[in-house]
Amino acid sequence: MIEALEELGAHIEVKRPDCVLSWGVSHGELTVDVALSSLRGLVEFLKTDSACQFSTLIDITAVDYPARAKRFDVIYHFLSMYQNQRIRLRVQVREEDMVPSIIEVHPSANWFEREVFDMFGLIFSGHPDLRRILTDYGFRGYPLRKDFPTTGYTEVRYDEGLKRVVYEPVKLVQEYRQFDFMSPWEGAEYILPGDEKSEAKG
Repeated sequence: MIEALEELGAHIEVKRPDCVLSWGVSHGELTVDVALSSLRGLVEFLKTDSACQFSTLIDITAVDYPARAKRFDVIYHFLSMYQNQRIRLRVQVREEDMVPSIIEVHPSANWFEREVFDMFGLIFSGHPDLRRILTDYGFRGYPLRKDFPTTGYTEVRYDEGLKRVVYEPVKLVQEYRQFDFMSPWEGAEYILPGDEKSEAKG
């Protein structure tokens, strides 16, 4: 299995040296690092090349590394049912970069690209309908960025008096900010069922 993935990686590098920055097999999976400008060309090659035939797009996601100049990794997972192999493409992008859409090669990329836009704020150039897909209308921020607050910025609730949904700035009651990090079992003054057995053995 590992040998087949190594052969595939070498084949892709030889055929498309203009696209492949590096590749490697780790934990039984092939990952290919590709330049942003070459992404679409490599995706087309992987789909049409007889040794690859990666005709199924499984997923598109991203990872946030705030300390890097190229802050995000955009990750693509493909499956070749013909060759019974999987491949991962990884592209490093800056926050202001535009990622080329691959919808014309894989129409199923539509919602995946919208999800990455919604969660990370990355723009896919050439996408026909790039808008939020998981968050609500008027949502502010990008929830899967590392600098997004865990509480969010806005609280949504239904107001019985107004008979409608109300959006308000998040307000945390102060006692919810008190964290002593004590286990719920520490300091317990009662005996849990079964505890008496361990004392009897001692």
